Amino acid sequence: MIQERVASPIRGAVGLTVSILLILAGIALIFRAAGSQNPLGSILLAVLALVLGSLAAAGLFTAQPNQAVVLILFGSYVGSVRSSGWWWTNPFITRRKLSLRARSLNGERIKVNDQHGNPVEIAAVVVWKVRDTAQAAFDVDDYERFVTVQSETAVRHLASSYPYDDYEADGISLRGSTDKVSEFLKAELHERLKPAGVEVMETRLSHLAYSPEIAQAMLQRQQAGAIIAARTRIVEGAVGMVEMALDRLGKNKIVELDEERKAAMVSNLLVVLCGEHAATPVLNAGTLYK
Repeated sequence: MIQERVASPIRGAVGLTVSILLILAGIALIFRAAGSQNPLGSILLAVLALVLGSLAAAGLFTAQPNQAVVLILFGSYVGSVRSSGWWWTNPFITRRKLSLRARSLNGERIKVNDQHGNPVEIAAVVVWKVRDTAQAAFDVDDYERFVTVQSETAVRHLASSYPYDDYEADGISLRGSTDKVSEFLKAELHERLKPAGVEVMETRLSHLAYSPEIAQAMLQRQQAGAIIAARTRIVEGAVGMVEMALDRLGKNKIVELDEERKAAMVSNLLVVLCGEHAATPVLNAGTLYK
């Protein structure tokens, strides 16, 4: 594994000055050879100066902010330039520019089975940037393609490790624990992309849904769970209200009821409080007892 080394090239103004001086020297030697009895030596020196000036000019390059330049000399890694500006280096060095800016990968929707075997559609957004330019340039063939493939693999593994929804306990689920699931995905991607010198800044699920073939059945299951939860809450509240009503009636001695009448009253109150529609009152103009 190749580790990044920071290179220190020469300022571009120095390289430009050297190039201009060499080219001017070559031009001067050409004029000198024109008036000389033996111009061969001057011509050779002029050609050499012009060639060196052209080579020196070829060593000039620029690096933009948040951009690194990887320097390679005859197949050997020399170093990476991370500082922005105008620089001059060996003209025989191959220069490869890499962006250090944060990038966003909007993953495609993929179909995978969750922990319970239910087919779901899932997609994620990954924000990443290059951390080590040497690893990104040499340890993987194409680091951008590597990020795409490993992100899809991590999302598939994440979806198969947790259920879409947890109906029985307060466990981790893809729908109910979005923040935790995103942290797990970020941690796994960090390990997967470490060989490529890539840093994962943020991950977030951008799409999560049941597959169309089971979406209707799962929607009915969710609706049934919501209805049961609502009914449970209503019954708990109704029982509490009936208990409070009987306690207040007995404590304030408003009316005395035997067990049979209490049961009838409880039944009527529960019907009124737990019913889906408003109850229609029936007024009793006589007595409670026959």
